[in-house]
Amino acid sequence: MLALHEKYPCWGARKLKALLPEAVGKPHPNTIAAILRRHGRQLVPHVDQTSPAKGRFEHEDPNSLWQMDFKGHFALTNSAAGRCHPLTVLDDHSRFSLCLAACSGEDRLQVKAALTQTFLMYGLPQRITCDNGAPWGTAGHGTISRLEVWLIRLGIRVSHSRPHHPQTQGKDERFHRTLKRELLARYGFGSLDACQDAFNAWRDQYNLVRPHEALGQQAPITRYQPSARSFPTHLPPVEYDDGETVRTVQRHGQISFKGRSYFVGEGLYQEPVAIRTSDQDGIFNVIFCDREVAQIDINSR
Repeated sequence: MLALHEKYPCWGARKLKALLPEAVGKPHPNTIAAILRRHGRQLVPHVDQTSPAKGRFEHEDPNSLWQMDFKGHFALTNSAAGRCHPLTVLDDHSRFSLCLAACSGEDRLQVKAALTQTFLMYGLPQRITCDNGAPWGTAGHGTISRLEVWLIRLGIRVSHSRPHHPQTQGKDERFHRTLKRELLARYGFGSLDACQDAFNAWRDQYNLVRPHEALGQQAPITRYQPSARSFPTHLPPVEYDDGETVRTVQRHGQISFKGRSYFVGEGLYQEPVAIRTSDQDGIFNVIFCDREVAQIDINSR
C-alpha cells in the first residue's frame, strides 16, 4: 500500500484500493487513508464523485464521439522556448486519451498533424465535438473552417459546443483538471520535446493503469478498442448526383449563381458545393458533401 502511494502520489484511497491485489484483501478506503496518515503520508483530496451524477450521458460505443480541445497553455521553464499548448482528444465512451500533443500554438496545421497521427493509430470516429473558436470553427461567421472541411471529407461529423458552455465537453474538461493536478502542477518543462516525453508517459499511465470512478474503478483501456474505419491514403473525392448544379468555391469564399456572387465561407476554398432548391420560393441550399453550409436567397437583391 505504501509502495503504491509512493508510485502514484496523486491518487486517492479509492484508486489505491482498486490496484491492491485480491490476495492481500481490499480494505475500505477510509482504512487505507488512515494507514497512510499513520505513516506520515499526505493524501490528495478526493475529487471524484462517489456515484455517477444524475443525467450523466455517455455514448454506447468507443469512437461514437471524440471530444477535442486545447488545455490552457503554460510557459516553459526555458523562456526562449515559448509556451506549450496541450492538444487533447478523449473518447466519450471509455475516457481513453487518444491524443495528448505538446503544440507550440493553436493553429490548424498543428491540429491536423496531431489528428493525422491519431487517426493512423486508432482509426476514424463517427463524430468529433469541439468548441467554436479557431482552428475548429469560425465563431460569429456562421461558416465552416478549413479544418472542419477536412474532417467532413473524411466522413467525420463535426459538432460544436455552445458558446460559454464548457460542460458540453465535460469529460475532456475533467481530463484537463486531472492532467494539471497530476503532471503540469508538479513539474516544469524546458522544451516542447520534454513536454511530449512527459505527456507520453503520463498518458500511458492514465489509459492503462489509472482507475476511473465512472468506469467502476477500471482503467480506460478496458473499455476502448480502435475504430474499424481506417484513415485513407487519399481524401475521398467530393461527389454529387448527375445533373446537380455544382460550383467551386473561390478564394474569398464566394460562388457564382444566376449571375450573382454569394459568400458561403472561406474554409471551402477550392471545394465543390452543390446548389439545391428548398421548400421556399427563391431559397436555395448550398451543400458540401452531405452537409448544408449556407443558403442563397435570390430575392434578397
